[in-house]
Amino acid sequence: MFSLILWILAVILVVAGIIGLIRGEVLWGILLIIVGLLVGPGGVSLFT
Repeated sequence: MFSLILWILAVILVVAGIIGLIRGEVLWGILLIIVGLLVGPGGVSLFT
């Protein structure tokens, strides 16, 4: 269950980062994508 929540959170962060990049907020978009990849269970998870 916790893994599913982390996966959903990671997807939301990455999508928000991509939207930020499209809107021209490059630094904020890159930061959100990196955090999303770190939080996700497929990446280097900070919580597990």
